[in-house]
Amino acid sequence: MKTSELLIDAHSRVQEVVHAVVAGLDDKTLATRPGGTANSIAWLIWHLTRVQDDHLADAGGYEQVHTADGWHERLGLPLDAADTGYAHTPEQVEQVKLSADKLIGYYDAVHARTVEFLRLLSDDDLDRIVDRRWDPPVTLGVRLVSVIDDCTQHAGQAAYVKGLLS
Repeated sequence: MKTSELLIDAHSRVQEVVHAVVAGLDDKTLATRPGGTANSIAWLIWHLTRVQDDHLADAGGYEQVHTADGWHERLGLPLDAADTGYAHTPEQVEQVKLSADKLIGYYDAVHARTVEFLRLLSDDDLDRIVDRRWDPPVTLGVRLVSVIDDCTQHAGQAAYVKGLLS
């Protein structure tokens, strides 16, 4: 198995969880915040998708699906196009109310772009520095693993919230 195939498999597993979590949920359930303050399923899925879109587009040197394919407008959220949800206040989390169709549509578009990017990678690409703001600087390989880790955690959180609400 090539490294790119391994990374695609990891992202495909996240996709399976995202689809399983969102399946059959109405808008109200997707927006419900356990305890009134926890992150909703809609916010968690939107956020993991935004992080994947943002980080991989930056590392790959392409425009985010969010803006390139008009998802910012289609989602209609009252947030800046560059917003990924990082350090959101409770009020900002509350603003992320999306239907299952919009969540899955945006996620699947980002997933498809991710797979397209990953298919082009060679093992030598993984050592390329993509972020010099850290010490040591972040390589593409480290960034890709970081994104998978973040997405997996948030997808698991969304699954947990679904279980709480069932």
